[in-house]
Amino acid sequence: MLIVLLKGLILGLLIAIPIGPIGVLCVQRTLAKGRLSGFISGLGAATADGFYGAVVAFGLMTIIHFLQDQQTTLRLVGGIFLLYTGIKTIYTKPRPPNRYTESGGGLFGDYLSTLFLTIINPTTIISFTALFAGIGIGTFGNNILASVCLVTGVFFGSTLWWLLLCFGVTWMKTRTKNFSLEIINKLSGVIIALFAVVVLLSLIG
Repeated sequence: MLIVLLKGLILGLLIAIPIGPIGVLCVQRTLAKGRLSGFISGLGAATADGFYGAVVAFGLMTIIHFLQDQQTTLRLVGGIFLLYTGIKTIYTKPRPPNRYTESGGGLFGDYLSTLFLTIINPTTIISFTALFAGIGIGTFGNNILASVCLVTGVFFGSTLWWLLLCFGVTWMKTRTKNFSLEIINKLSGVIIALFAVVVLLSLIG
């Protein structure tokens, strides 16, 4: 079971590492709102990764087929929400991290937003299926313990990446002169909005 756990850990890292809109959002929140906000945002994505890991590990084909059939709707909803997030980020005025992190509602909103964005991304389930096959993992059927170990590994692998990313970004921030939160907000918002445009344009094709 240790091998299965390690494979899950590797899988979680492989899923989380590619920088997409969620990565940009977590970096922006780490810089603008503090390390805790960035990590909580990453934790939302890790939770979604764990969910998809469970879907594949337990062989829940009904959910997989449903998500594949609803790709158009999911892309539309995800693209609109990404566009809203990008525009909101552009026009958000930076504020001191300690004021933000004192608000539990703010952190909960950070968690829910990345959880939602990752869950409705149809490419996530496709990536999981491909990576499962690529590293020699199939569904475990009735082997509950193996499935739980795999899902646990996926969650902690993804969480580890977000933790490292947030600490790395904070470390770079402390060593950067003339750091401008306003510029970071606008640049991050533009990048996220561009991701949204790409998603929405893919619907035309």
